[in-house]
Parts: sequence; structure tokens; C-alpha cells
Amino acid sequence: MSSTANPDGVLLVDKAEGMTSHDVVALTRRKLEIRKIGHCGTLDPIATGLLLLTIGRGTKIQDLLMSEDKEYAGTLMLGVSTSTQDRQGEVIEEKPVPELKEEEIRAAFDKYRGDFYQMPPMVSAIKQGGVPLYKLARQGKVVEREPRLVHVYRYSIDRIALPEIDFTVVCSKGFYVRTYVHDIGDVLGCGGHLKALRRTKSGRFDVANAISVDEIKNGDRQKVLSSILSLPEVSRMRGA
Repeated sequence: MSSTANPDGVLLVDKAEGMTSHDVVALTRRKLEIRKIGHCGTLDPIATGLLLLTIGRGTKIQDLLMSEDKEYAGTLMLGVSTSTQDRQGEVIEEKPVPELKEEEIRAAFDKYRGDFYQMPPMVSAIKQGGVPLYKLARQGKVVEREPRLVHVYRYSIDRIALPEIDFTVVCSKGFYVRTYVHDIGDVLGCGGHLKALRRTKSGRFDVANAISVDEIKNGDRQKVLSSILSLPEVSRMRGA
């Protein structure tokens, strides 16, 4: 573990629903009385799961950690398209959900595996002219975006209970799960949005080894400090 006097390293946090990634950083700064804390890869407020916090000199490897593959577990809700491609947006279209067979669902998911281009949603942190797209979206603006090359390594369909489909996807950096489910809903002919999302892995790091937000908020400061992975530990775990 990292030296608790002047810790440098990475803290794995299981983000709770309803918080922004910045909320988790602010909470941890207050708890540990350390200013130099960053995070790797924003999780939307509706999402839960693995958020890597970089602490002290750990911030120097932030870009490296953010570039690694991610694993997500999510729920696709068919029949309803929203302005944000998730359940927090305004409903923009509703369509009846057909009696879909598993093979049809699998064929739609198969369209989005390997390399393909994905259009980043307006509600994303990508900047245009120095302004994050989500801020422009809040002003009701829609601007031109460049499609991004992304990669799906593998996926599984874990439960079909129409109109809901539970799935797991392992994907590259810069992948938008909300856009993935929106596009799959379009292929299935009825539209869809992201109802729930949980990040389960980032690179070699697993949410099973993460500390909860509640433990940071209400737990012992020393215990939180002792949960920080030192930079040599992070290096070994990454196989670097």
C-alpha cells in the first residue's frame, strides 16, 4: 500500500448512483485532506461502479490509466428513445417493441463488435471550442461532431425480459455505452435508451476490490488511506 504520510497512487472507488465523478473527488479530498486528486474516466450520475482516483504523483499516470479497456454491465430499455440516450433525458419517440427472438437481438449486437465508428452524443464531455458538448446541449444546441473509431472486444446478452435487455460489454477507451444501446435499438426497429449502467472493470482493476463511497464518507480516514494502491503496486497489476 501507499505511504499514508504522503500518499501517491490510485484509489479504486465504487461510485454510487446520483453522484458525479467530481463529487467523488471532492468527497475524497475532504476526507483525506489532500488537494491533488484526479479521476480516470467520467461516470454519469445514473452510472455506478469503478472509478479510479489518482492521488499525488499518481495523477501523472492518469492518461495512461484512462487509455485502458473498460467492462460495463448495462440495461437497454427498448421502445423509448430519449434526448440523452439514457433514462434521464426527455422522451423523443415511443414505438411498440416487437416480439423479438434472441437471434434477432444477437444479430443487432453483432453489428457493433470489432472496429466501428460511433457518433459521440451531445451529452458528452468532449469539448468544442473549449466548451464541453453537454453544456451546449443544456442550452438546446446541437453541433456537428466527428465520428470516433471505437472497438468492442466482446459482449454477452445476460437477460432478455422485453422491453429490457441486460448485457455486458468490453470496449475501448472513448466508447459511449448510451450510444451503443441507442444504435442497437435503432437496428431492432423500435429505438431504445440506457436504463442502467455499471462499470465493472478498467484495465486490470476490478470493482470487486473497490472501496464504497459510504466507506469514504463515514469510515475511518486511516482505512481509506491504507486502501490506496502505491505506484509500484499499480505498475505490477498493469503488468508494466
